[in-house]
Amino acid sequence: MCRRRIRLQKTMANIDKSPPSVAEDYSKYLVHSKKEVQYILRAVMQKKELVSAHFDHGKHFMLTAVLAVDPERDVLLLDYGPDEVLNRRILESDKIIFVTSQDRVKVQFTADRIEATRLNDRPAFRVKLPPALLKLQRREYYRLETPIANPLKCVVPLEGDRKVELSIVDISIGGIGAVVPATELELESGVVFQGCRFVLPDIGTIVAALETRTVFEVSLKSGVETRRVGFQFVNLPNNMQSMIQRYIVKIERERRALQLEQD
Repeated sequence: MCRRRIRLQKTMANIDKSPPSVAEDYSKYLVHSKKEVQYILRAVMQKKELVSAHFDHGKHFMLTAVLAVDPERDVLLLDYGPDEVLNRRILESDKIIFVTSQDRVKVQFTADRIEATRLNDRPAFRVKLPPALLKLQRREYYRLETPIANPLKCVVPLEGDRKVELSIVDISIGGIGAVVPATELELESGVVFQGCRFVLPDIGTIVAALETRTVFEVSLKSGVETRRVGFQFVNLPNNMQSMIQRYIVKIERERRALQLEQD
């Protein structure tokens, strides 16, 4: 479990962790079958997928993982967090939104409350098995988690010759996910930033308009408040789409080669 916690803190999943907009109709993506809900959650557990938990009306966020699916007791067990402040806050919350993925498809479910328990003599979280969950069967673009050791940096021009640099955490042909310190940039959904620029190593430079789609607060383990932002490319030229695709293929090949060496 210690290794799992380290992994949870060092990486972000290849999914958009923000809850879906209430303006969208997701009813057709709801899974109500108990057996299918359990199957999906077990698949998440077996693949050791990250699960993000949003609470305090979206003000706070923590990463966890599914430890056990127990239909006999009607409970789902989740990994306990290393940050005791966040652990106390989530235990006091009256609604938690969980977001994860199964086979690169976004999965989301909610719990009205979360409790502390123990599993194999270690602390864990316990929630009721959700009666339904969302499985968003939309795979328009493959989203790549960018390298942590050498992160991509996106420069966003602002008024008055100012600019801000964002750390890109994932990328697809459709857009990017980025992290920005909470005080550096005023962001809201629908705002378009022109002339944003970032370099894809050994590929080239992307210059694009970015539209803000999702924004939510993230509390890091260090206590620093940041924001996770989802941007959508606006009319990205075909040649730059091809550059992004080549970058994704390049990184995936490098990761597979490294995995083979380690095996």
